[in-house]
Amino acid sequence: MTDNLITTREKVEHSMKRRRAAESRFRVYGMASVLFGLLCLVVLFGNILSKGTSAFTQTFVTTEILLDGDTLGLTSKSDDDEIRRANFDGLIKNHLKATMQPDGRKERRQLYSLISSGASWQLMEEVQADPSLIGKTISIDLLADDDVDQWFKHDRELEGEHSRLSDVQLKWLNGWVDSGALHTKFNTRFFTNGDSREPEMAGIHGAIKGTLLTLMVTFLLSFPIGVAAAIYLEEFAPKNKITEFVEININNLAAVPSITFGLLGLAIFINIFGVARSTPLVGGLVLTLMTLPTIIISGRAAIKAVPPSIREAAYGLGASKMQVVFHHVLPLALPGMLTGTIIGMAQALGETAPLLMIGMVAFVVDVPGFVNDPSTVLPVQIFLWSDSPERAFTERTSGAIIVLLGFLIVMNTAAVMLRRRLERRW
Repeated sequence: MTDNLITTREKVEHSMKRRRAAESRFRVYGMASVLFGLLCLVVLFGNILSKGTSAFTQTFVTTEILLDGDTLGLTSKSDDDEIRRANFDGLIKNHLKATMQPDGRKERRQLYSLISSGASWQLMEEVQADPSLIGKTISIDLLADDDVDQWFKHDRELEGEHSRLSDVQLKWLNGWVDSGALHTKFNTRFFTNGDSREPEMAGIHGAIKGTLLTLMVTFLLSFPIGVAAAIYLEEFAPKNKITEFVEININNLAAVPSITFGLLGLAIFINIFGVARSTPLVGGLVLTLMTLPTIIISGRAAIKAVPPSIREAAYGLGASKMQVVFHHVLPLALPGMLTGTIIGMAQALGETAPLLMIGMVAFVVDVPGFVNDPSTVLPVQIFLWSDSPERAFTERTSGAIIVLLGFLIVMNTAAVMLRRRLERRW
């Protein structure tokens, strides 16, 4: 009898050891999975930050230049039209030729290429702001070319291996570095300019404004429609096969690939209704189709979370169905609905595929003024720059990704804070 008890106890203890060992292994596997995921995030964000932070600075050449009225064909009384037609590019070339004294036509071309074509626009803006500068010598930071920018920020230690700059160009650049003329400062053009073929002139202002206009259209359409659909399906729709079919398809639409909505928008909004391509209006319509399932599902979940006692108390006081829903249930469910809407908008903010199908991949220089103006959005701008061969566009691609991630973090943080501030615990 005693031997049987000992044997049973040994079996139980052995079984407990195996269970504890299995639990320990599971904990280790779980911790390893979490650490691996965090490591991937650190590598990803570290790579983006290492490449993108330099996009927020730009290289300039400080010089003193005479705004010669004869070369420009201007006087201190010239109007804006005359200033815009003036030969500022020729003025810069004459200044560089006089100060650096290149030998021959080839060296002159190499010297001129060190300064961005946007430098003439800088001078034009200075003169437009103060025409009395004509005939005076001013100190100005001229925008350097993208090859100079990349060399100064990344490749000064690899002069002999830099294939895009010649020996004489490197000689001039090192002279500017020694004299302190070549320096970097915050790249305001990255946030104030639209897209450009020249990397040093390219910015995300147009893409940001196009994104905000597109999200505005998306919110104005998806939120009221999604909330109304959630209220109807949860509170007023009869429980039959038709509503079950609708509910199943709404849940399925949330898992449909986003490019399908782009094809749908192309077929309906553009081909049938004739909405202009590459505008925030058609982009917002397409993203509305994509975010509606998310808003409806989160809205229904928020309505279900309202305790039945709220409805029963309202009915007990003689309230009608409409009064119960809109005076009692909806205000309590609204924080959850807003949270779902913000999450759906954050998802729409990062979408590229559906917008490519409706033509928002076009090269748009001008900043859009309203929802019917041609524009692009930030994810598509990132896609366009990532396909450009210039090295400086790789830097700006990572910088735009950092800005996009910042928007996503802000929107998701706002959703969490809004829910915590407005939700009620029962």
